[in-house]
Amino acid sequence: MPRALLSVYDKTGIVDFARSLVAMGWELLSSGGTARVLTEAGLDVIDIATVTGYPAILGHRVVTLHPSIHGAILADPNDAQHRDELHEYDITPVQLVVVGLYPFIDNPSIELIDVGGPAMIRAAAKNHRHVGVVTSRDQFDAVLGELTEKGDLSDGTRRQLAREAFATTAAYDAAITEWLSDNDPLPDRVTVSLTKESTMRYGENPHQQAARYVVDGSPSWWSSVEQLGGKAMSYLNVVDAEAAADLVGRFDSPAAVIVKHANPCGVAVGPTVDIAHAQALACDPKSAFGGIVALNGPVDEQLAQNIIDTFTEVVIAPRYTVEALATLATKPNMRVLRATPPTTDARRFRQIHGGFLLQTPDPALADTASWKVVSKVAPTDAQLRDATLAWITCAAVWSNAIVI
Repeated sequence: MPRALLSVYDKTGIVDFARSLVAMGWELLSSGGTARVLTEAGLDVIDIATVTGYPAILGHRVVTLHPSIHGAILADPNDAQHRDELHEYDITPVQLVVVGLYPFIDNPSIELIDVGGPAMIRAAAKNHRHVGVVTSRDQFDAVLGELTEKGDLSDGTRRQLAREAFATTAAYDAAITEWLSDNDPLPDRVTVSLTKESTMRYGENPHQQAARYVVDGSPSWWSSVEQLGGKAMSYLNVVDAEAAADLVGRFDSPAAVIVKHANPCGVAVGPTVDIAHAQALACDPKSAFGGIVALNGPVDEQLAQNIIDTFTEVVIAPRYTVEALATLATKPNMRVLRATPPTTDARRFRQIHGGFLLQTPDPALADTASWKVVSKVAPTDAQLRDATLAWITCAAVWSNAIVI
């Protein structure tokens, strides 16, 4: 009878998963809250304490850290010495390990640094030729499907599960490392774990592939962006849209930014968003063709009409009226994004050959009270407002900047 070890913090779906295993003739090995939930569901569970001979100790810090558990996970049934030692120490092998880690990434604290969970995951992943390792409930259906159909997991499936298992523990350790860095923007060692969130329509050129990833444990502004219409985003759509959204988010007054090739070709603030858009478009109407429009206020039907009068790849704004969306939908290829302006990341990465550059962000602060006037004639309030707009915009322009 094959044996499965189940230990999960989030119990969602675990009862149905375990019940399916039992129906296929599996034994269940568990402890603590997982064992209690399974037992209350009417399933027979072997308590880990009866296998190790020790109860959970040190406030549940030590439960599965025992040779009877790790020997069961790490044993190679094809190795004669392993078989002899399993017999000598009365250890029953485990063929499936299901572990859901403590939610440290969501709620960092010392007590939520999981020790036994990652140890079991790594042990099972190391021995993946003989042990399946499940680290997410998203894997439940596929694992059960293959067990039902074939009676066992294929070598390819176990290898893929092991890869995802090591990625899980790597991301977990990266989050702990970052938490212990005490917000040092440039620590000696940086470990970044990324999870793919979406596949791009194509890369910088149509023959290139691309995808968008998020840093595990860090909120991503792009995760909150809603696409309301248009074709799938490409690599450069994301680059340009972020440049536009970053810049428009720096203004408190109604503002509009038009970006082409990651550089602003039109920026304006005004009494209303529609006036700001008209002024931004007037900066350079030719360059605005095929550009990205970002606004920090709502889009109504008239503004939507003004936007589509010039070929636009992407429009991004915090709100749209129903009529505006209907107008924008007449351009089915234009990507329509809904999002509030992003906040600044703590670090900015740039890839170089064999590595990365890191720097702290440029807030482009425009506190005119701290400015020193070196001309004989003092600027008027209106001139200071213009200079502020120029200063903030200039910081968003790549290479040597001229802002007119």
